[in-house]
Amino acid sequence: MNKTIRATALGLTGMVALTACTSAGGSDSKDTVAVVAFSVMESANEGVYEAFQDSDAGTDVEFAPSYGASGDQSRAVVDGKEADYVHFSLETDVTRLVDEGLVAEDWKEATPTNGIATSSVVVFVVREGNPLGIDSWDDLVEDDVEIVTPNPGSSGAARWNILAGWAHVVGNGGTDKEAEEFVSQLLANTPALPASGREATSAFVEGDQDVLLSYENEAILAKQNGEAIDYVVPTDTLLIENPAAVTVDAKESAKDFLEFVTSAEAQELYAGFGFRPVEGVDGVELPEVEGANDPADPFPAPAQLFTIDDDFGGWSVAAERFFADGEDGEPLGIIPQLIEESGADAQE
Repeated sequence: MNKTIRATALGLTGMVALTACTSAGGSDSKDTVAVVAFSVMESANEGVYEAFQDSDAGTDVEFAPSYGASGDQSRAVVDGKEADYVHFSLETDVTRLVDEGLVAEDWKEATPTNGIATSSVVVFVVREGNPLGIDSWDDLVEDDVEIVTPNPGSSGAARWNILAGWAHVVGNGGTDKEAEEFVSQLLANTPALPASGREATSAFVEGDQDVLLSYENEAILAKQNGEAIDYVVPTDTLLIENPAAVTVDAKESAKDFLEFVTSAEAQELYAGFGFRPVEGVDGVELPEVEGANDPADPFPAPAQLFTIDDDFGGWSVAAERFFADGEDGEPLGIIPQLIEESGADAQE
């Protein structure tokens, strides 16, 4: 019999206190784990913290969590923000810490999941009942469609979203030039780019735009919270893989927590919040997931699932080609150039 996991209804603005955790900068206990993570994890982590604290390894462990846009959080750790455990949207946000000597070079070997802690896919969030009949990527570039997606300069979610659109074209036989034209039109339909994936969700829920490009888990959480939205898993989309690691000076309890996060128990808890179980974790029993299009079958396999490694050569290649910021005289990546041309308001 399938278990039913109901996610706690937390506000999308992320202003609900974590009752089982200390606030950042709280306890000075040696067993307080400083967590620095991307914004989307805030709601889902509450139950995972509590489950870990109920385990032998988590006895007397407290958490000091900090959440925000993935890139901003990574840069904050470089600038001195305390962190024992980091969980980001993109691999490049971890490798930034590796380059600074803050995370070990072999960080991926610490888990059976090659460093991945959560996963999802890119979906289209639409108004309840899908009044425009949005069904495919091509529907998003129609002249009368207005889109919300975050700023790729600060948000990992935005980078997944945009590369999913690029892969739709190239992965179906199109040229790079055609993919660039497609993404350009996508951005032309996007008047504002909120700073993070969570802020983009809030902007869509509170606004009147037609489509939000988002993580599947964000769509499911919004429905769990009673928002009047639906979501579409397109026939071709991109696999989202979010990495986690401990810092080189991390407490032993942080290492225990990383091991727990990649266990079947934690993956089942994350699934209750709409995250797809990560490859490499055995024994995960999928719950019925409230808010999913089909709670009993919450994670249907897309007909075509692109990946960063197979379709873009990995994040080390994709980040430089698509998202380079032009610092130190380096050329701008493709996407910053297209954002400049689109005139979209890139919020920070």
